Amino acid sequence: MQRPPDPQLLGFLEAYDRHISDLALALRQVILEEAPDASESIYQVYTVAIWFGFSGKMKDMFCYIATNAGHVNLGFPRGSSLPDPNRVLEGEGKTMRHIKLRSQRDVERPFVRRYIQTAMEQAARLGASGTGKSVVKSERGGPSKRRAKKPRRK
Repeated sequence: MQRPPDPQLLGFLEAYDRHISDLALALRQVILEEAPDASESIYQVYTVAIWFGFSGKMKDMFCYIATNAGHVNLGFPRGSSLPDPNRVLEGEGKTMRHIKLRSQRDVERPFVRRYIQTAMEQAARLGASGTGKSVVKSERGGPSKRRAKKPRRK
């Protein structure tokens, strides 16, 4: 059974060219085909980020989608420990890695599913199980979480 995108996600994606929003939705579909019970957490900050995991907790997330002006990233929170036989993982951080996807053809490459499956296996070892729900965690134009700056003393 296909899970339709949350209407707020579709609204967030309207800020991007149609090509990018279509890529993000196609990649979302691939992830949900591989993990139909995955929880989905949708964030709108400086980008649209869709995190997938087996609970609503960030520590249980196995991958994410992040939109950019010219491509979509398929990211892995524990990507530094993923095998990378195709040498497609990018990133210099301690743990996170991502794959840049620029076209529908990129999304359909068989190795994309293999990386998702391997990341899911890593997360499954943590013992969480998915709810199959989509949750919008933040909205564009919502209240800012930033604290006001304190005035400087002279």
